[in-house]
Amino acid sequence: MQDYIGKIVSPETAAKKAVRSGDWVDYGFGAGFPELMDRALAGRRDELTDVKVRGGLVIRPRIEVVEQDPEQRAFTYYSWHIGDYERRLQSRGLVKFMPTILRSLPYLYRDRHIRCDVAFVPVSRPDEQGYCGLGISNYAWRTIFESARTVVFEINERLPRLQGVDGSHRVHLSEADYIVEGEHEPLPQRSYREPSAADVQIAKLVAEEIPDGAVLALGVGGVPFTVAQMLAQSDKKDLGCHTGTISDAFLELWRAGKLTNARKEVDRGYSTWNLAMGSQALYDWLDQEPQLFHPGDLDYVHSVERISRMSNVISINGGVELDLMGQENGESAGTRQLSGIGGQMDFLEGAYRSKGGKGFICLNSTHKRKDGTLKSNIVPCIPAGSTVSAPRTMIQYVATEYGIACLSGKTLRERAEAMAAIAHPDFREELLSYARENFR
Repeated sequence: MQDYIGKIVSPETAAKKAVRSGDWVDYGFGAGFPELMDRALAGRRDELTDVKVRGGLVIRPRIEVVEQDPEQRAFTYYSWHIGDYERRLQSRGLVKFMPTILRSLPYLYRDRHIRCDVAFVPVSRPDEQGYCGLGISNYAWRTIFESARTVVFEINERLPRLQGVDGSHRVHLSEADYIVEGEHEPLPQRSYREPSAADVQIAKLVAEEIPDGAVLALGVGGVPFTVAQMLAQSDKKDLGCHTGTISDAFLELWRAGKLTNARKEVDRGYSTWNLAMGSQALYDWLDQEPQLFHPGDLDYVHSVERISRMSNVISINGGVELDLMGQENGESAGTRQLSGIGGQMDFLEGAYRSKGGKGFICLNSTHKRKDGTLKSNIVPCIPAGSTVSAPRTMIQYVATEYGIACLSGKTLRERAEAMAAIAHPDFREELLSYARENFR
């Protein structure tokens, strides 16, 4: 630190020196968040105009540049992926959504399709050589800050200190223009609701499809977590992890002795991930057992080619609704954005190309409307205004509490019949009638 003492400034000084009117400022993605710099930048509300702030999947309770400038006179907030908090902002008209597949995001920065003027990068405490870890959000930070005019490292004393295999998860203080320190709030945590009876049945069906030695890519919903709990209590062995987001699901498997990564053809012996999101126990695990992990950037973790080099990759994600052809809406209710596609397409395709791999989209067959009536989550066609997150050509397996439909190699009529067979019984005849009329 003595070598870089001249770069250490207060958050307020860094915000004043780094950010100009008209700039694009990157906050990063997921549970890692530049808390001090956000507060300091918000303090310049009356000095700046037209500052665009980019982030995504924010699960902490506040973004100060948004909350302190609801008229958006100085700051406009943009998100790659609507998180829980951002969903509330959306209802107030305070977030603009930018759709992207995560694996393509580094190209947007690297090839200057989009501009980053200032990067606020959350990092862990440095070691004696001046290296910091990227904590719980590797994201595409190196690509982003190498394209930026000004780089601010925010040292967060609460972040896990792991630096990754061969430095895959680290940066050096020399790469920052400014360094800020200070006391941080506890890291934001994400928990799981109690699974419903339908969730448990779906998880049971999917868990039966997972072989010994499978490499798991688990989404962050209730069904993937319930699958992990079932696997932890099963006789399955030598499971692996190559996933976009590592969560408490993998911690459960490790505690049960199931997560060994012993059969992975890539990163054997390591759990590979890009983001971490879950409980404090999860973050403590990363900090205390760094030798177990290979955290990497989006280019590495979300590479379809790399995923496909491993056998028995099992990708498990949730969906909002699917139609009879297999098209999936995984992120919107009509034109209202609920989340984002994230890395779902990356892992669906990687699992499809993996020897023995399987990609599952899991959803309850129905949901209740506000008036208490049931609506089918398997529909004749994705309604106008709703998003087609994954095309029919990419959907391999669909699981509801009524069974698993395999769509690979099927005609439109056969797909429709397979989808109707796993729909709620009250809606099957209506769906089959549509199929008979439209898929001859």
